[in-house]
Amino acid sequence: LAAAVKAIGAPVYLTGMARGLLGKDDPLHLRHKRRKALKEADVVLVAGNPFDFRLNYGQQISRKAKLIAVNRVLEDLRKNRKPEVPIHADPGRFLIALGAAVTPSPTWQRWLSDRRAVDDARDAEIAAKADDACDFVNPIAICQGMEAQLDDDSILIADGGDFVATASYIVKPRGPLRWLDPGVFGTLGVGAGFALGAKLVHPEAEVWVIWGDGSFGYGLAEYDTFVRHGVGVIGVIGCDASWMQIAREQVEVFDDSVGTDLRRTAYHSAVEGLGGRGFEIREPGQIEQTLADAKAAAKAGTPVVINVQIGKTDFRKGSISM
Repeated sequence: LAAAVKAIGAPVYLTGMARGLLGKDDPLHLRHKRRKALKEADVVLVAGNPFDFRLNYGQQISRKAKLIAVNRVLEDLRKNRKPEVPIHADPGRFLIALGAAVTPSPTWQRWLSDRRAVDDARDAEIAAKADDACDFVNPIAICQGMEAQLDDDSILIADGGDFVATASYIVKPRGPLRWLDPGVFGTLGVGAGFALGAKLVHPEAEVWVIWGDGSFGYGLAEYDTFVRHGVGVIGVIGCDASWMQIAREQVEVFDDSVGTDLRRTAYHSAVEGLGGRGFEIREPGQIEQTLADAKAAAKAGTPVVINVQIGKTDFRKGSISM
């Protein structure tokens, strides 16, 4: 499938389980300003994705664009937005067949170059925000630290809201099927189970779980399981003492944080009590060495959690919970 997408040669945005399909740095893979690209494109191919809230129910795509949709679910082909070319088929098989038949147009390269420039500018903007002052650690800074130290065989598991959304801008899955998350319905609490399964199926892989402090409440007890079975996973908690994905909108609208406030709990100490290894990061200067120590402990078969005290920033201001 990855080879077929590269053969087609059009700019690509990946979502959900498709993250990592093209590896870490493929020039076709774009990550930012998708909404703008969908408004400017003259042809859009949506493969396997329904026209739900992720695409604003199809409204993100220009009405002037030729819309091609491929889906195994017949109902999803025309729900909320009717494509000019609906194709009831397996999206993967369709793309493989298309890759064998299509010849990329030279005009696509100009379009790709324009989108690449937008992506690069956004990456630079995000990198600059890592230096924004806040209490404790800027969440962008810890995500940059993780990105710098991920092994090529790493598997990333995302289980959270605001912190995970921040990480998705920065941390890059290294290959296909190397990213697992709660899915479109946001079923928090899957992280520990996903980590256990991933590490047992791929014992040689470096398995990371990116947790929000809210979602980690669902996974803490599984550190007992990890310890009993010698499953050396690395958990990174973005601890901002809040259900921040919800608080961002709730506080803005109602001026009240009720139901979203948590504590800066010593989750690292709790993991130590279960027999794992716990670390805490409270300032940026601790990031590099702590991540290196955590990787070494996990490689030796000890499950690890890194409790990162992160500050509140405006990086995702305006985002809403779905």
